[in-house]
Amino acid sequence: MSNTAEFTEAQAKRVFLLSCIALTVTSMTFAIRAGIIGDLGIQYGLTTVQMGWILGMGTFGFPVATMLGGILYNAIGAKKIVWCAFVGHLIGIGLTITSSSFWGLMISTFLVSFANGLVEAGCNPMIADLYPKNKTTMLNKFHVWFPGGLVIGSLISAGMTSMGMGWELQVAVIIIPTLIYGALMLGCVFPEFDKITNSTSSNFTHLFSPMYLFLIFCMTLTATSELGTGSWINQILGASGAHPMLILALVTGIMAVGRFFAGPLVQRFAPAGVLLISAILTSLGLFLMIQLQGSAVYFAAVVFALGVTYFWPTMIGCVGEYVPKSGALGMSLMGGAGMLSVTIWSPIIGSWIENATNQAEASGLTGNDLALASGQAALGNLVIFPLILIVAFAGFYWFMRKVKTEQTVDS
Repeated sequence: MSNTAEFTEAQAKRVFLLSCIALTVTSMTFAIRAGIIGDLGIQYGLTTVQMGWILGMGTFGFPVATMLGGILYNAIGAKKIVWCAFVGHLIGIGLTITSSSFWGLMISTFLVSFANGLVEAGCNPMIADLYPKNKTTMLNKFHVWFPGGLVIGSLISAGMTSMGMGWELQVAVIIIPTLIYGALMLGCVFPEFDKITNSTSSNFTHLFSPMYLFLIFCMTLTATSELGTGSWINQILGASGAHPMLILALVTGIMAVGRFFAGPLVQRFAPAGVLLISAILTSLGLFLMIQLQGSAVYFAAVVFALGVTYFWPTMIGCVGEYVPKSGALGMSLMGGAGMLSVTIWSPIIGSWIENATNQAEASGLTGNDLALASGQAALGNLVIFPLILIVAFAGFYWFMRKVKTEQTVDS
């Protein structure tokens, strides 16, 4: 049993706050890296392929860290993992600013990505253990700060670029929230948990349960539906006549607000029901993106955002709710599998767009018409992911309702 019951409300709030700021740092690195990659390419004479490798390092370190962090969580605790994330962020950001070559950028980007993964590995299971009766709701509130950080980072990058400030200063801004969550950790009491009850070896045996295997399969699809599609939405919908920054504001704003107020939805429909509704809305949103143009695409973006809002935190929450004995290892591997799937599918999605572009060019299309046609073709492939999830989560929802009914009868 853990000592979380002895935790004061003030202590719990402080730990939760620093976790949220650490996650904000994580998402700011994604946003600012995307905003400066073109400048890096020009300054260092990078090819498109080299820039792609750098962006790939921005996700590759994440699953590596979540897997390692999940294995070590029970042995060293959440606080040491988050301290390692802090050190990784500082070193990675510093090396990014001072790097003068392709390999320097590769190494620094990997370190930042690794630190990002450690934040998830340390904070997700800790928050689930801090709030045992409210796991999914609090994980959704924690994950408010991923879209929140994306907005903050994007606005900072856009504003500083418009003011003529270099990419080095944009990256340096991330040091500010990094130092804040580092300062909050000084003297902060983290919850400690029984290492025997929550042993990694015990966690490992539950990774092969049918429920966990089902959830991790679904995580690869939900993550790709959200992050894989999100990487291309601005480009695709921008060609439809929508403003990319407004699309970003809509999608991330809806995700942040939706996750903050997830509690009543989770209580009403349970995590399985929330996931089913999310899959339906995501499929509908992608279908509308293919069909609509002009100002109507904002409506498609809203529907898509409502769909993907709850995917990531609710999947993590499902592990805590339905496979609790998989512990921190189960949660960490779930997040790692999600990000790894995005890393694997991203070049495949890129090839879909490239092939569709070649076909559209062959038919005589140019400019926005060309970008729109290729983007819509790619979305036609991407909609398959949430459609599969509708079937999977419908069965999941039915199964969990049956289990709940049987438990009620037995009691």
